[in-house]
Amino acid sequence: MNELTIPLKENGGEHLYQQIYNHIKNEIRKGNLPAGWQLPSTRALAAHLSVSRSTVDLAYEQLLSEGYIESVPHKGHFVCEITGLYLDLEGKEEKKAESPERLHKPAFDFSPNSVDMSGFPFATWKKISKAVFLDEEREVFELGDPKGDLRLREVICRYLHNSRGVICRPEQIIVGAGNDYLLSLLQKLLGEGKKVAVENPAYMRAARIFASEGCQVVPISLDDNGMRIDLLQESGAQIAYITPSRQFPTGIVMPIGRRMELLSWAKEEKERYIIEDDYDSEFRYKGKPIPSLQASDRMERVVYLGTFSKAIAPAIRISYMVLPGPLLKIYEEKLWFLSSTVSRIDQAILYRFMENGHFERYLNKMRKVYKGKHDLLLACLKPFHKAFRIEGEHAGLHVLLVDKRGFLEEELLSLAKAADCRVYGMSGYRLDDLQDVKETEIKTPATLVIGYGGLTEKQIKDGIERLKKAWQI
Repeated sequence: MNELTIPLKENGGEHLYQQIYNHIKNEIRKGNLPAGWQLPSTRALAAHLSVSRSTVDLAYEQLLSEGYIESVPHKGHFVCEITGLYLDLEGKEEKKAESPERLHKPAFDFSPNSVDMSGFPFATWKKISKAVFLDEEREVFELGDPKGDLRLREVICRYLHNSRGVICRPEQIIVGAGNDYLLSLLQKLLGEGKKVAVENPAYMRAARIFASEGCQVVPISLDDNGMRIDLLQESGAQIAYITPSRQFPTGIVMPIGRRMELLSWAKEEKERYIIEDDYDSEFRYKGKPIPSLQASDRMERVVYLGTFSKAIAPAIRISYMVLPGPLLKIYEEKLWFLSSTVSRIDQAILYRFMENGHFERYLNKMRKVYKGKHDLLLACLKPFHKAFRIEGEHAGLHVLLVDKRGFLEEELLSLAKAADCRVYGMSGYRLDDLQDVKETEIKTPATLVIGYGGLTEKQIKDGIERLKKAWQI
């Protein structure tokens, strides 16, 4: 494993994770860390620098989100291939080619994937971490249950039932280090060469993981109720990957009628399954929470996926999967020997965080924080109504702006970039390169994805004001 020495200043004015992030980013931009170079594991680097693993996790997560590094399941983190702008050792810019957009950190980044960490109870997390080392002694350093520690699975089971209506037993839950790992594990359970139907537009990372595992990915267009069942039937797919409680990125909530149609489709053949990704169901601002699809499944055809990345912090890297009976049986027969990918120390900390009520209190706090930002964003967008139709505004951490004036998506993105703002086009979430694009689909209005979770209220106000001027509203 490659080593990485980073000079850290305890009282340098920056958090330790920011120092680690800035050092690695600058080394990549200078060319000192070449494309394909493997970074130390988070555990190894944390030990080398004498910092907590969560500190390194935060730094790596930021580098991942900005495209400097990539995570390869079961292998580690690697430097991405980046051409264009590099910095020499004196920090001067050297123009080798046109600078890729992702190398520039804009003043206002409306990313739909960012979260607000300013209110995270770091002191509580640190206190729990110390208590785990004092109380658990040697146990947390020994190999545990491959599915994850039983007590953590029990508390997750209770949480899912109370908050999402999920019907399951602790033994059905698999705890893993992020959805990437769990989706890769799921492919082993489902079998090789499956045809997987994915919503279009979609969560692109999941589509890429399916493709990398040898699956044939089939994009299925949406209507006002979500994935179209007629196109799903025609596709010949055996697996359907969906986000029914809040479709990503459109925000469509799948109604009960379409959910029943989807479950009926799954029951038609023995090896059909539905993967329900409930990625940010905790944040809904109008009406009651939407029950999970799994809660309506009586034939054991739904695999339920969830994560703590948005509900707690991206660096937690703990996700969970609820397996239906038939797939649980395959797991226990064929994959029982796989070790858990989540440290038992991290599992013990998360268990105490949830069991002692800290998670529920933090979640309630963040709902209020995000609702405040959500309401502020919508208020700032009132002048935009003549130029855009606003959609998907009742849940999650982003909204959609659908153009009314006939602008191309590229034009709007370019104008925003000139104003030092980064917004995201719907085309970036489409899988049209995997299918024949119909003429009617090409002419759909330009649609922009505007996230707000990681911005302060002042940044939201100032950023929207810049977009207002850039788009001449």
